Amino acid sequence: MELNREQAWALVTEWTASESLRKHMLAVEAAVRGYAREFGEDEDGWGVVALLHDFDYERYPDQENHPFRGIEVLKERGYPEWVTRAILSHAEYSGVPRESRLEHTLYACDEMSGFITAAALVRPSKSLLDLEASSVVKRMKDKAFARAVNREDLRRGAEELGLALDVHIGNVIRFMRVQADALGLRGTL
Repeated sequence: MELNREQAWALVTEWTASESLRKHMLAVEAAVRGYAREFGEDEDGWGVVALLHDFDYERYPDQENHPFRGIEVLKERGYPEWVTRAILSHAEYSGVPRESRLEHTLYACDEMSGFITAAALVRPSKSLLDLEASSVVKRMKDKAFARAVNREDLRRGAEELGLALDVHIGNVIRFMRVQADALGLRGTL
């Protein structure tokens, strides 16, 4: 099966009504595509994986079903094993260890893109365009800010990529800026 972004986006929109969840998947896609470019990997393939990683979450928001039900759908539609395995590996509880560079990248970008989005939205400008890594690091120290995000997961993601935390944050911000309009994060700039 040849991976096709348009088909992947159609699946996302069929399964996900929430605008914020759709934007999350677009943010993760932007970040993972950015790393694919940096690493000389298949940007389109990696992008499809990132775009689809949470497509079933709205219907199945519990650990017993997400991402397992979505994986069943992807397999029925002929998605290759490397795609389904990467999506399974992004969930710590799935029992699928992260092994490939794609798997580590998806994990590292998933929670980080959400945290960066939250950090951008509390800025006066509500923009990614003036957000700096140091601001995000500072927000990570504030336990009340985006308290549902496990800071250790953010740190572990950077470690799995072999990057310093501030470098990883800076990369994800830079990659997401390319899609600031689609993410609703251009703000007032």
